[in-house]
Amino acid sequence: MIGHAHRLTTISMALLCAATLGACSKSERTADTAAARVDSAAGRMDSTAMAKSDSGMNMAHNAGAWTNDHIFGFAHNANEGEIALGKLASTKATNPKVKEFGAEMVKDHQAMMKETHALMTKVNATADSTWDDAKDLASGAADKLKDLTEKAKGADWDKNYIDSQVEAHEKVLGKLQDAAKATTDTTVAAGLAKATAKVQEHLTKAQSIQAGLK
Repeated sequence: MIGHAHRLTTISMALLCAATLGACSKSERTADTAAARVDSAAGRMDSTAMAKSDSGMNMAHNAGAWTNDHIFGFAHNANEGEIALGKLASTKATNPKVKEFGAEMVKDHQAMMKETHALMTKVNATADSTWDDAKDLASGAADKLKDLTEKAKGADWDKNYIDSQVEAHEKVLGKLQDAAKATTDTTVAAGLAKATAKVQEHLTKAQSIQAGLK
């Protein structure tokens, strides 16, 4: 009887171990399956996030592209800023060359503004002056106008104005050259070529006056 009981105990233990191992194996398989599901879900989330990121980058790129509306908006702000600063310089500058340069900026940029609007109508575009590059340009011109309006007349005023003119024309020239490379509209490209040549002319003259003030 003792031997029989011992065999039953051994068999029972064996069955228990087998059941335990089976349960462990089943538990491990369940855990592996759950982990696989989590990895799959994470993969889908990563793919979605990457897609959204790429889409956002594309939208940002397009928002800063040189469309016709952006080109005319930038040109409008450039001309407007130069006209306002030129009017101030033509009355407040004490150096004859600086005063003459200011008057020339008013005359030339008023003519450029008129040409810009005529070209804009021709290609059926509008001036979007609120996008980043155009807005930054307008903001910089407004700050400089305020600064020079409050600043006392004299040699330092003249130099400050001419220094700012060199900087502004260099910036505008670079932007117009970028726009000319980006546009596929031949009519707009021709207008940009003309405007670029005029801005280069102004820059060269401003640099010459600047050299004489030092």
